[in-house]
Amino acid sequence: MSPEFVVSSREPSADRTLEVEVGEYVFQEGELGTEMFIIQEGQVEIFQTAGNQERPLAVLEKGDFFGEMSILEELPRNASARAASPSRLIVIDSATFDSMLRANPEIGVRIMRKLSRRVRTTDELLHRVLDSEEERVELATKLRPQVIDVEPGSGFLGHGESATVFTLPANGSVTIGRQDPVTGIRPDIDLTSVDPERSSSRRHAKMYRQGQLYLLVEDIGATNGTFLNGKRIRTGVPVEVKSSDRVRFGLVELSFSCD
Repeated sequence: MSPEFVVSSREPSADRTLEVEVGEYVFQEGELGTEMFIIQEGQVEIFQTAGNQERPLAVLEKGDFFGEMSILEELPRNASARAASPSRLIVIDSATFDSMLRANPEIGVRIMRKLSRRVRTTDELLHRVLDSEEERVELATKLRPQVIDVEPGSGFLGHGESATVFTLPANGSVTIGRQDPVTGIRPDIDLTSVDPERSSSRRHAKMYRQGQLYLLVEDIGATNGTFLNGKRIRTGVPVEVKSSDRVRFGLVELSFSCD
């Protein structure tokens, strides 16, 4: 068997983690699967094979999950997963998956978002093949994500090193995190450009205005913590953010200011 087709033969450790080296397969297309995986460290590429050609689908990073379809459908894998860098994965079997869903509904919500995006993309591709140019344009208009314009308020988050400024709305809430390469979902405040270490989660936190106050709340499932003036805040518990306060999402530190 050639090196590029090496499938990891390692068993998960006692704490249900699996370490794979560059080029090792986590699983291959067509295999039966009873487990899904969460990336704790590293990168994993997902792709499909047609003949001798590989079709890349996504490169997943820390905090992303994959392989959930085999647990949900009990069908063979529809794509292959291979380590793009030395990686540590958390292995989730069916029983653990059921327990996680009961204990943390946010996991189910993330999976539904991912599946919804996949269905939407497939539907768009089908219409591009079958419909005329005019019909495709009409369909794309209908399926385009609805963007709600919010009136800029007097609150700002500034990243000192890059001089990037994120504007907060005068009403409503904003999500803070990094773009998800699997679903294509981008948070209102996208930290991807200022987070080279990928320390913040895809959906890390929310900020919203209540009266004259700005409040910050960490989302369920966020990793690496959310900090206000160096002190970690509790998940799901809103805290007030005042002008000149420092907020940190993982390793990304921003300064808050308001007029």
